[in-house]
Amino acid sequence: MLLVIADRIVTPAATGGDAVLVDDGRIAAVGWATDLRSKGREERSFPGATIVSGLRDAHLHPVGYAASLARPILKSAPDFDAIAQIVSEAADRQPQGSAITALRLDDESLAEGRLPTRDLLDRVAPDRPVLLVRYCGHVSVANTPALDLAGIGEETPDPPGGSYDRDGSGRLTGVLRETAADPVTAAIRPLAPPITADDLIDALHALASTGLTGVGAMVATDAGCWAGAGSELDALLEAAPRSPIDLGVLVIASSPGDLESAAGRIAAASGRICFVGVKMFSDGSLGGHTAAMHEGFADRPAERGIDRLDPARARRLAERSLALGGRVAIHAIGDRANGGVLDLMEGLIAGGADPADLRVEHASVLTEADIARFGRLGVTASVQPAFIASETGWLGKRLGPERLGRTYPFRSLAEAGAPLAGGSDSPVEPPHPLPGIAAARDRCGIVPEESLDAGAALALFTTGAARAIGADAELAPGAPADLTVLPIDPLGAGPDELRTAEPIAVMVGGTEVERQPGRTAWVA
Repeated sequence: MLLVIADRIVTPAATGGDAVLVDDGRIAAVGWATDLRSKGREERSFPGATIVSGLRDAHLHPVGYAASLARPILKSAPDFDAIAQIVSEAADRQPQGSAITALRLDDESLAEGRLPTRDLLDRVAPDRPVLLVRYCGHVSVANTPALDLAGIGEETPDPPGGSYDRDGSGRLTGVLRETAADPVTAAIRPLAPPITADDLIDALHALASTGLTGVGAMVATDAGCWAGAGSELDALLEAAPRSPIDLGVLVIASSPGDLESAAGRIAAASGRICFVGVKMFSDGSLGGHTAAMHEGFADRPAERGIDRLDPARARRLAERSLALGGRVAIHAIGDRANGGVLDLMEGLIAGGADPADLRVEHASVLTEADIARFGRLGVTASVQPAFIASETGWLGKRLGPERLGRTYPFRSLAEAGAPLAGGSDSPVEPPHPLPGIAAARDRCGIVPEESLDAGAALALFTTGAARAIGADAELAPGAPADLTVLPIDPLGAGPDELRTAEPIAVMVGGTEVERQPGRTAWVA
């Protein structure tokens, strides 16, 4: 047995005790060290610290996150010249003929205020395919060699659920929205440097360094949208036996059969990995103007986003996941998309589905009626407070004041009775849960009346996230001994203190995850 001691134990509801007794990976008792000490019993003490239930992220792309640690990053590029320099340097480093993929492109922060086109990339790398992925993961920019490799030309029609941007003369610009990027990602897959199991293990240790003990892992059976050069599921299964944290996998599958095969492979795998369910998409992103909206965007009134949900196909996938004992998670950003997903889930519930097995990923912009419907149905809203922090500069101009008031409506959802789960959607946003908790509390000044109190914000990344991935985050006897040790009391500390705090230790199944030099998680 191991007695873990700090100054205090904190749950979303209260503070009580200062020690957790661990036996064979599970909590044997929670209370005061003076009562739980025993002669000869091993102790691990953290003076001045606070123990909380292991922090979790309900929605994270582990292979995409690993790619963000290994690929060129564009988020801080101030202009097109800087992008060109980053791509040029990558071309110098990589073997001739290999594909260049760079991540976290952010047109909102560029001096030009728009996405680059294939012409810029053709000048920098005319002889090899290049793909830049916008940080939302829903928009990419390809150069001419990449388009040619994918067989995309001027006469290629827009695919279902996606579009190719064209200039005034009808020429392709290289900007690919939603499913339009899929052929390019598939075409460059054999040429892109792979994301290996070792890369994933490095990334998972970096996640543990942020305080996370487990994640809801969004994993594609193919290469996914991060140009990972191989099946995301294959890479994760290879890494799973060495994972330091728990991986609850939500599979992005092409068909019910593909989903069933993936679930079987996950069930047979060793390590801290389990099948949680299916992940689907109903629309895109606010940043990329591809979220499905009832009305046009305030800054582009003629555009209402892209619908990606085929209700019949989605129902088949959902029913297969539920039959496999899994859950159903569907991405929905815009108010039109959220309404359509709730329609589908209401039908599943009428057919006997447990609402606890249904999740809407992001639930970003909602109508008042759908906020109430979330609560009435009992469907989980899987939310990402970090979105607010990165969108402060443009969210209002994208939506206008009326819709802004019902965007990321955390408090309204909670008051309606909807279960909430917190996540980051990393690599869309940094994977750090403590700044996520802070953003849920102060909302970075955006619609502060929708903020959560300290207990509810902590619950997002403990009990709420755990519930959404089928885990147990209660600090109670019999629960897994998954603990995060913090230098501050998350209930008493202010949001700015949370943003700068660094976890002291993480325990998964009673074993402390060793901190390894060089394995760090990026912040911005």
